[in-house]
Amino acid sequence: MNARWEVVIGLETHAQLSTAAKIFSGASTAFGAAPNTQAAAVDIALPGVLPVLNRGAVERAIRFGLAVGGTIAPSSVFARKNYFYPDLPKGYQISQYEIPVVQGGTVTITTPAGEKTVRLTRAHLEEDAGKSLHEDFHGMTGIDLNRAGTPLLEIVSEPDLRSAEEAVAYARTLHALVRWIGICDGNMQEGSFRCDANVSVRPAGSTTLGTRAEIKNLNSFRFLERAIQFEVRRQVELIEDGGKVVQETRLYDPDRDETRSMRSKEDAQDYRYFPDPDLPPLVIDAAWIARVKASMPELPAAKKARFESQYALASADAAHVSASPELAAYYESAVAALPAGIANGPKLVANWMQGELAASLHRADLDIAQSPVGAAALGGLIARIADQTISGKLAKDVFDAMWAGEGDADAIIAARGLRQISDTGAIDALIDGVLAANPAIVAEFHAGKEKAFNALVGKVMAASKGKANPAQVNAALRSKL
Repeated sequence: MNARWEVVIGLETHAQLSTAAKIFSGASTAFGAAPNTQAAAVDIALPGVLPVLNRGAVERAIRFGLAVGGTIAPSSVFARKNYFYPDLPKGYQISQYEIPVVQGGTVTITTPAGEKTVRLTRAHLEEDAGKSLHEDFHGMTGIDLNRAGTPLLEIVSEPDLRSAEEAVAYARTLHALVRWIGICDGNMQEGSFRCDANVSVRPAGSTTLGTRAEIKNLNSFRFLERAIQFEVRRQVELIEDGGKVVQETRLYDPDRDETRSMRSKEDAQDYRYFPDPDLPPLVIDAAWIARVKASMPELPAAKKARFESQYALASADAAHVSASPELAAYYESAVAALPAGIANGPKLVANWMQGELAASLHRADLDIAQSPVGAAALGGLIARIADQTISGKLAKDVFDAMWAGEGDADAIIAARGLRQISDTGAIDALIDGVLAANPAIVAEFHAGKEKAFNALVGKVMAASKGKANPAQVNAALRSKL
């Protein structure tokens, strides 16, 4: 990035709330139904229908407010946001404007420079619009209203982000949080979590915000990063060439890796907000907040801190194994499966989860909940390493067999005869045979070549088919030499 310019980014994130029914009707929110089969009378704006607020959507908004340390408004108001588009049957969207359900709060992200706190402006409830289908009809546009009325929580950040990388870190952290507290499934391919990025640039050292462009509906972290990077370059080049950035809404085209103008950016007055006369103020009392708070899970930051103190994990290890509720549950189950007294057992579990397990999941394109090797099974394997039944090298072969469904660690070790050789006499005999067969390598070692020692260790391990205890082999071989 050109050092003469500072990037300023704020994100508006739409999280689809995980209710079974829509925010103002009883229609299903399930994804993938045939077009217009999940659109109730309220959703398609038939005359005389009245919206009824979904209590579950409100509770999810409260959960979010508590998770980010925001203020839950004791009374908030629904408003009509007026605009005309084919997939908006009412001609307005029911949203919140002046008094949102959640005000303020913070999200802490990790950047290469360390931790950074991003302030939130607000989080408000609203309904989603329908979907225009341009590709399915020749010369025409189809309208699917299944999504109309789906409950959304729009989370608005302050313009605290200073790079595309920071924006992605924030979006990932927010994505993990809404899944962690159970308010959104986070499925970006289905549109359950999508971001609008407000991007501007200003001269380095300036405190005046530049003119912003809003990039709409970014539904992957990669697209978010690339769209912002392109937009920053576009704005800087435009200004340096003597032009001016116009306030507008833009779309990102991933095929061309560019943003392009969609329409001039509206201001709040263009939407002619006014309180919705069909919906009374949303009143949330302290008792309701207390009930929701009592049902909250341990939050990510608290769990990471506990893993560091309880299991003596380094910060990076704790961050990895607490990155999602599923990973954290797997980790604690694997640690619980370890026999008492295993030195450094929790660290070994974290190492295996970040090493062999993570690599295998990535190759198979699976998430932790789909792992063929369960948490207790991994704990059982680590126990056999710790008690020196098998070596760390053989443990990888055992893990591969477990992944392939051949049974637990004990069954595989027994079936394949993999039990580690720790008998001193047997190891001495293996070493004597290797020394007798390799006088030239022995002479190299005595001539001061340390690599010769490693070669002899390799030959002893090969003679034992990998089953000799490596630490004993090293000690006994050095003693004999």
